[in-house]
Amino acid sequence: MILIALGANLPSSAGAPAATLRAALGTLRQQNVAVKDVSPFYRSIAWPDPTHPEFVNAVARLETTLAPDALLAMLKGTERAFGRQSAERNAPRPLDLDIVDYDGRIESGSPILPHPRLHERAFVLIPLRDIARSWRHPVSGLSVNLLIESLPRAARALTGLE
Repeated sequence: MILIALGANLPSSAGAPAATLRAALGTLRQQNVAVKDVSPFYRSIAWPDPTHPEFVNAVARLETTLAPDALLAMLKGTERAFGRQSAERNAPRPLDLDIVDYDGRIESGSPILPHPRLHERAFVLIPLRDIARSWRHPVSGLSVNLLIESLPRAARALTGLE
C-alpha cells in the first residue's frame, strides 16, 4: 500500500487549499498514478507557528509502477506546479505532498521510508486511519489507532471539512 500525505495552507492557481488538494489529486491521476482512495479533508493548526493560516490535510492511497524515488520526484514537481517554492522548513505553502508509506518498505535513502515523523502527526495519522484502519507502522509495528492515542490530546484536535 502506497500512502501519501497532502497538505496546503496557502491558495494556489487552483484556488483555496481544499481546491488545491483536489486539483493535485487530479494531476497525479495524469502521471502514471492511480488514486485508489482519499480520506476526508481536515483542518489543522499550523505548526510550529499557530499564527500562520490553518492547513487542509488528507491522505491518499495510490497505486503506481514508479519506484519511491521517482514517485517523490514527481510529487515535488507537482508541488512546484502549484506554486511551491523552496522556503524555510514548516513555512506556509500552497501544496505539500509526502510519501508516508511505500508498501511497508523501510529505507534510509531518499526518500526515507516510512516518513520519519509520521508517528508524531495527527494531521497524517487521523486521515490515514480513515482509509487504512488496519495499517501498522512498518518500523514499530504499532497500529494507527495506538499511534493516535499516544499523541497529546491537544495534538489530535482536527476539524473535518467534508
